[in-house]
Amino acid sequence: MNTESIMRWLEAVGVPPEVVSVGSEADNAWCLLRTEDAGEDGDVAFEVFWREQGNRYDWARFTNEQVACHYLFGRLAWAQVARGAVGVLP
Repeated sequence: MNTESIMRWLEAVGVPPEVVSVGSEADNAWCLLRTEDAGEDGDVAFEVFWREQGNRYDWARFTNEQVACHYLFGRLAWAQVARGAVGVLP
């Protein structure tokens, strides 16, 4: 899973696309951003957070794209399970 495929995975478990923003910040959405440090190293990182009224909540930073995507997928898939939208088949 990566930033190109995460939206398909989230759609498969019923997460509405309007609550996820990949590549840019958007209010009332979970955001997944690729960032580069301004220092000499130019290290790449991936940030995941909920944005509301211009503020970031539940912010997490990862040095690996796949780990960041799996983290976001896990959070949102769990929310789907908790609200009863997905679960174990009978």
